[in-house]
This record gives sequence, C-alpha cells and structure tokens, in this order.
Amino acid sequence: MKFNESTLRAFAAPLSPTEDQKCLNAIHMVRDALKDLGFNDYGNSAKPLYEDTLAYSLEMRTSAADRKVKLFIQGSYANNTNVRTQSDVDIAVVQEEVFTTEYRKYVQPQNDADYNFYSVPAPSKSFKDEVQECLTRKFGWDVERKNKSIKIHGNTYRKDADSVPCRRYRDYRQDYRYDENNYIGGIIIYADNGEIIINYPEQHIANGRKKNIDTNHYYKKMVRIIKKMRYIMSDAGYPCADKVSSFGLESLLWNIPDSEFTKYTLHGFLFQHLLSYLRTNKASLSNYKEANGIKPLCPTQSDIDAYESFIDVLNGFFEYELTF
Repeated sequence: MKFNESTLRAFAAPLSPTEDQKCLNAIHMVRDALKDLGFNDYGNSAKPLYEDTLAYSLEMRTSAADRKVKLFIQGSYANNTNVRTQSDVDIAVVQEEVFTTEYRKYVQPQNDADYNFYSVPAPSKSFKDEVQECLTRKFGWDVERKNKSIKIHGNTYRKDADSVPCRRYRDYRQDYRYDENNYIGGIIIYADNGEIIINYPEQHIANGRKKNIDTNHYYKKMVRIIKKMRYIMSDAGYPCADKVSSFGLESLLWNIPDSEFTKYTLHGFLFQHLLSYLRTNKASLSNYKEANGIKPLCPTQSDIDAYESFIDVLNGFFEYELTF
C-alpha cells in the first residue's frame, strides 16, 4: 500500500491537548474514588513522572500514614505513542506499604532479615476488591471488573479507563549495601485467573523518553507510524498484525540503535530504513528487550516467529510514495 509524506506525518503526530486533559480527568476520578478508602492527596496535584511525558502521577496516603498508594498513567498514553484516540487510559494503582521482594539466591544471598522486613498475613479482602468497591460506589454501573484490571466506562468528560490495582515489586538483586531504597521498582499484578504478572512501566516511560531525546525525537514518531501500520494491516485482514502487540512494536523499535533514527529526515525514507534494519537483523530478536530494558521481548520461539512474520509482511506492505 502506498503512503505519502503528508500521510506519514499525520500518523506520526502526538495526541492533542484535549486527549491530555482527558488523561488528567481519568487519574482524578480514580483519586476521588480512593478517598472513600481513607486515602488523601493532601492538596497535591497530579504531575508527570518525567518532563514532556503524559505519565501523570499522584501519591496518596491515609491520615495515619499506614497505607500508601501511587497512581500513575501507564501504557501508550503515558509514553505519548497512542494512535487510536478511543483507546483506554491505563492507570496503575500501586499499593506501596505492602510489597513483594526479589532477592539474590546464590552469591551473597539476601533475605527479609537483611532489610528488617517482615511478612504480613493475607487480608480478608484483596486490594483489587477494595478498589473495585470504592470505584463502584463512585461510578455505579460504569464499573466493570476484568481479569487484570477494573474498567471505568467513559463519557463526554472522560475516556474509558482501565485502573490496574497492583502491588509494588522490589528487585534487590543488584543491591550490595542492604539499602532498602536501592531496588529496581516494578509492579506485580495478581490476575483473577491466578496469573501473576511483573511489569516495569516506570522504567518503560523513562527509557522511551531518553530514546526519543537521543534520536532527535524520531523514535516516538516512528513508533506511532508502525502502530498505525499494524491497525491498517489488521483491518485489511493480515493475520500477522494480530499476533503482535502495539507494546511489542514500541519495544521492537526501542532495540534499534539510536544512530539508525538519524539517517533521514523524511518520514517515509526513515521508516523504510528502519524496516530494512529489522529485516536484516531478525536473528537478534531473541536478544531484544522490552522497552523497559529488563524483560525479553520474545521469550518463546512462537514470539520470535510472530515478529519475524510481521516484519517480513510489513516490508512488502509498506510502499513510500515520494510526492512534491
């Protein structure tokens, strides 16, 4: 399919200020609901985790300071790589005072005693149950429980939002000082089907921002284009487009060296160049990381096969039409 420069520039454009405001509205509505659980923001406003991102964040605690939560926008809105404005806003609702740890097991092994941590009994009601109840009291039938999240259906004022109740994950394996604050922070999600998922959204946001700066802001432009291509291919009936994720494509481009993003200034030539790079370097897929820089992008052979197929088909699907 042929694409000209003006079309590609439109695909590469970031969200409008209206979408930015709806992200703020989404985090504020979760904040307001959590006040029913005794949490308070004490007048603090939501601010981006990092400058020039939409990753708005807000910390709340109870009056006795015995419970703490951190709210922040994650996903494509936080990274400003969204291309379908009807997509949900993802809001992490992170329980901070109770956390899950990861320690070294062999060289200089660690345990809870090294950090004066102690285990607490499982509560009678899960954190996710608590969040669902307060959201339901606030928004009624607009609330729907999902396997990993609690969806709040939107209206003209707010976008659909997926709140993700989770627990702080602390990885101490690189800490040799026994410093309780020296950990790699992630989140751990306990899905209703029993699955346990560890993610690193804050690292993803930080790495994406740095990559964008280091590539003269072409990284996120190219991410938006490749995501748009996936949607177009899916709508056209290409099965390979449905076997990869938007998150995965963002991570795929994150693994390309920064210098490759500055070869061209025209979007079409640059996108063609990046596709050629990916096709030439498909053998490296097994070594690629997610954009957080921690988890593998392709942990199984079927994942490798899916991305190889998508890269091959996209190389044939995309045709740049240079017009003047």
